[in-house]
Amino acid sequence: MSQRTGIQIDPRRDEPLYKQIYDELVSRIRAGEYPTGHRLPPSRNLARELATHRNTVARAFDALEQSGFVYSVVGRGTFVAAQPDSAAVAAEPLPSLPWSALLSRAADAEPLARLDRMVHSVQRTDLVNLTSLYPSADLLPANALRRCLDHVLRTCPAESLSFAPRYGVPRLREAIAELLRAAGVPVGPDDLLITSGSQQALDLFARALINPGDVLLAEEYTYTGVLTAFAAAGATIVGVSGDAEGPDMEVLRRLGRNGAKAFYVMPNCGNPTGASVSLARRKQLVAWSHEFGIPLIEDDYGADLDLQGGPRIPALRALDADVLYVGTFSKRLIPALRVGFLACPPLLRRRLVMLKHSMDLGTSALVQQALAEFIKRGYLRAHLRRIIPAYRSRRDALEAGLREHLPPGIEWQQPRRGGFLWLKLPPAYDTELVFEEAQRHGVLVSPGALHSVHRPQHGGIRLTFCAEPPERLVEGARRLGSALRELAARATLESSAAAPGMDGV
Repeated sequence: MSQRTGIQIDPRRDEPLYKQIYDELVSRIRAGEYPTGHRLPPSRNLARELATHRNTVARAFDALEQSGFVYSVVGRGTFVAAQPDSAAVAAEPLPSLPWSALLSRAADAEPLARLDRMVHSVQRTDLVNLTSLYPSADLLPANALRRCLDHVLRTCPAESLSFAPRYGVPRLREAIAELLRAAGVPVGPDDLLITSGSQQALDLFARALINPGDVLLAEEYTYTGVLTAFAAAGATIVGVSGDAEGPDMEVLRRLGRNGAKAFYVMPNCGNPTGASVSLARRKQLVAWSHEFGIPLIEDDYGADLDLQGGPRIPALRALDADVLYVGTFSKRLIPALRVGFLACPPLLRRRLVMLKHSMDLGTSALVQQALAEFIKRGYLRAHLRRIIPAYRSRRDALEAGLREHLPPGIEWQQPRRGGFLWLKLPPAYDTELVFEEAQRHGVLVSPGALHSVHRPQHGGIRLTFCAEPPERLVEGARRLGSALRELAARATLESSAAAPGMDGV
C-alpha cells in the first residue's frame, strides 16, 4: 500500500484542482521536504488519495515539469529536479526597470500607434474586410508556388538553403529586370537590390537618407507604411496637396526652397485615393527633383494591377535614372513571400546593401529561388490573367452595393488600377468615428486619418475589394450604409438637443 502524502485540495475553492495540487507540491519542493531526486507518487495513486481524476494530477505534473521543478523518466516516474540555490534567489521581487524612460523616440512615433490600432481590428474574422490589400485565399497560386519550391529543393538545395547573395539571388534579379524592361522601366539586374517586401525598401531609404529632423515630403494622403518607416527614423513628414493631374507643383516649389531629403510618390495608383499622376506632371516632378536636388521615391506597388487596359504612362524611373524605385510581389501575388525590390544609383545602393545585411543578413534564398522559378515558368503572367478579371468583378460588385446601400451625397471614382476605391465623405462625417461605427456594424474600413500626413478628421475612407468574394462585398456595403445612417441620425439628434430653447421640452 502506497504512503499517503497528506496533500489536501478543496473543490469549493475558485482555484482549479490541478493548480491546488501544483501549489502544494511546489511548496514542499521549495521547503526541502521533497529534495532533488525525490520520486513523486504515481499519478494514479495520488489521484486515488485525493479522490480526483487522474488527468487532473497529470496536468499538475505537466505544469511542474514545464516550470522546471520536476523531470520525468519513461517507465520510472517523475522526480524532483535540481533547484537553484535558495540563497541566490531574491526573497523580494526586484522593481521593474524604467522601460518608459528607456524607449527611443522611434518606438513612440505617432504613426506606429495609428497602424497598431488598425492591425488589431484586421485580425477580427467576424468582420467583412474592406481594408486588406492582399488577395483572398481562393486567388493565391499555392499549387504553382509549391511546384516551384519542390523544384528548387530538388535541383539546387545547397544554394536555396544557404544565405542569399547580399544583393539578391542573380536569377531573380534577372527575372525582375526583364519584367520591368517589358513594362518600359529601363533597369538591369545590377541596378536591383532584393528586399524583404517593399516595406523594408522604404525602411532602408529612411535609414540611409534621414537624420532626426530631416524633412520627407509625401502626398497628403499616402501609404501608411512610409509614414511609419520615416517617422521611426526621425523624419519630419510634410504633406503635399494635389489636383487632378498629381501633386501641386507650386506647393512643391515652395517646400523645395526649404529643403527636403526626398519626395515619396505613388504615381500609378496612389494609396489610399487611387489617383494617378499625368505624364505632363511626371515630367514636371523630374525637373523639380533636379532643380532642388531632392530625390523622388517612386512606389510602383500596383504596376501590374491594371483593371481597364490601355496604354501605360511611363514610370518616373523611365524618365530619370536618379529616381529611387520600389516594387513588391506581396500585393499582386502572395503576401507571405515578403519579397520586394528597389532600384537606385550605385553609390546609394552600396550603402543600402550594408544596412540591409545588418538588419536580416538577407532575404530568404529559398523564397527568392522559388519566385524566380515562378516567374520563369510564366506562372506570374498566368496569375495576373486570373486575378485581374476577378478584381474587376469584385470592384463592380462593391460599387453596385455602394450605389444601393449608401446614403446620398457620398461620391467615389471607379478605380482603374489596384484593389481599392476612395469614398469621399461629406464634412459632417468624422472618418475615425466612421471607422468605429462601421466595426460595430460588422465591416472594417480604412479611415482617411490613418493614411494622412496631417491626420484630418474629415475627408474619406478607403475600401478594398480584393480580400472578399463579391457577395461579401455587397454585404459589406450594406453594413457600411447602416453605419453611416446611424452616425447621421445620431448627429441630428445631438444637434437638436443642443439647439437653443430646447431645455425642459
